[in-house]
Amino acid sequence: MAKALVALTVWLCLAFPAVAAQSKAETRKPVRPAWSELTPAQQKILAPLAPQWDRMDATRRKKWVAIAERYPKMKAQEQKRLQKNMSAWARLTPAQRTAARKKYQSLRKLPPDKRREVAAQWRAYQRSLAAQPEFSPSDPPAPPAPPEPAEAPAVAPPVGTATADTPAAAAQ
Repeated sequence: MAKALVALTVWLCLAFPAVAAQSKAETRKPVRPAWSELTPAQQKILAPLAPQWDRMDATRRKKWVAIAERYPKMKAQEQKRLQKNMSAWARLTPAQRTAARKKYQSLRKLPPDKRREVAAQWRAYQRSLAAQPEFSPSDPPAPPAPPEPAEAPAVAPPVGTATADTPAAAAQ
C-alpha cells in the first residue's frame, strides 16, 4: 500500500506540471495587434518590420504602432530617416537588436555631460563616414593588380628530346 501511495504521489508530481503547462499554452491569447489588424497605412509605414511582426511581443508592437501613428505628422526628411533606420533595424539579428537595446540603456544612464560627449563623438564619426566615397555591397570588387612580369624560369626540356647541347643532337 505504501509503495502504491509513493508511486501515485510521484506520478502526480510529474504529470501535474505538464498538464498545467499544456493548458496555459492552449489558453494563451494571441499577441495584438496582429499584422492583419493594422490599417493599410500602418502596414505601408511598418512594411520593413512585416517579416518579424509575428515574433514581436505586444510591447514592441505597440511602440511601432505609436510610431506609425506619428509618421504622417513628421517632416519628409524625418520620414525618410525613420524608414532608413527601420529597414536597418529589421536587418539586424535578434542578438544584435538585444545588444543595441542594452547599449541604448547604458547610454541613457550616463550623466548629461558624458552623454553630450558621446553624442559629439558620434556626430564626428558620422561626418567621417559621410566624407568617404560611397560603397555599395552590390558594386563588384576591384580586380587585383596584375603581377609584375618576371623572367621566365629556365625549364628543362622534356626527357627524351634532343637539344643542340646533348650528344643525341650532335649525332644528327
